[in-house]
Amino acid sequence: MNDQAHASGAAPDVLVVGGGVIGLAIAWRGALAGLTVAVVDAAPGGGASWAAAGMLAPVTEVHYGEEALLRLNLAAARRWPGFAGELEDAAGSQVGYRRSGTLTVARDGDDLAAVEELLRFQAELGLEVERLRSRECRQAEPGLAPSVRGGVLAAGDHQVDNRALVRCLLTAAGRAGVEVRRSRVAALVTRGDRASGVELEDGGVLEAGTVVLAAGCWSGSLRGVPPQALPPVRPVKGQLLHLRGPQEAPLCRHNVRGLDVYVVPRADGRVVVGATVEDQGFDTTVTAGAVYELLRDAVELLPDVSELELTETVAGLRPGSPDNAPLLGPSGLDGLVVATGHYRNGILLTPVTADAIAGLLADGRVPELVAPFSPGRFSQAAAPIGKQPGEGAAAGSPGRKSTA
Repeated sequence: MNDQAHASGAAPDVLVVGGGVIGLAIAWRGALAGLTVAVVDAAPGGGASWAAAGMLAPVTEVHYGEEALLRLNLAAARRWPGFAGELEDAAGSQVGYRRSGTLTVARDGDDLAAVEELLRFQAELGLEVERLRSRECRQAEPGLAPSVRGGVLAAGDHQVDNRALVRCLLTAAGRAGVEVRRSRVAALVTRGDRASGVELEDGGVLEAGTVVLAAGCWSGSLRGVPPQALPPVRPVKGQLLHLRGPQEAPLCRHNVRGLDVYVVPRADGRVVVGATVEDQGFDTTVTAGAVYELLRDAVELLPDVSELELTETVAGLRPGSPDNAPLLGPSGLDGLVVATGHYRNGILLTPVTADAIAGLLADGRVPELVAPFSPGRFSQAAAPIGKQPGEGAAAGSPGRKSTA
């Protein structure tokens, strides 16, 4: 990766604040569009992008009242195979994209009622889902507990190895000429009524033609951004577990979900179990209670989880917005573009976000696909509280914990 200044010393066309998957993908696609691009982040590729499970689950993750977001999510899912191929060609390594499908299962009668209500909602939306009886669930996944009462298969919900994705984006961006500054941004710098760059924690200033604010849950607290342009995002904590089993005897083939937990198997025997949904501010402490509950719930679905090696515990902070949907496009301050608030869909929405924001930076037009997600839909004077992330987790949501 290029950590040096551009040879000319000139300010880049675009300065991206935030080096998660969203910021890195925007930078990569922007550079491919012919722009000079720099990314500023103290730990590029870390944070929520590193902590995520990598599920690409627009069908399983559908929630009541989020039909507009569903359309964006489905478009992102369709974009993923091509995006993965382009990125792998550019980086020379794999992102771990797998067409695994997601199986949501019920442990008891109450769970089954909730799963069937979810199925009805998915069917009303025209989504491709299949109702499975308990025996059919175990045929699809022999490792499921005998007590499983039934489930719903969303064959079109896939996964990607988010950590491999981060590494590929860093490599591809570097090869495309993107500069990465491993520094912390202290404030936005404005000149007149326009964003002109950022001030770093050490007092240095980086200028740019346009600043893209893609700092995840920290986007809502950047000094120097006028109140009317500050995106209303907040951190939503998620704790996850990483396990490992034998590659030759995988725990499961599909992503497996209950109402309170998900289990995501990797091709090499690794398994991700998640995730809590907690309003705890910027706290990233891993708690014993969360580890216990996640393991307990996972073992109730797949008993062999108890035989796996526990290799890592991690907590990440999702950027939640008032309506659980991303903020994409011009901020209201000239020279400042926003790409944040992806909440539970950050990995899924990476391709369409990158394409849309890079297109906006290159030609000044907001693509129709992301127009409904303008940051301008919230006013600072009367920002709606709305449905908080994790609330309403009944029929339209597969559980209080299970967010990617």
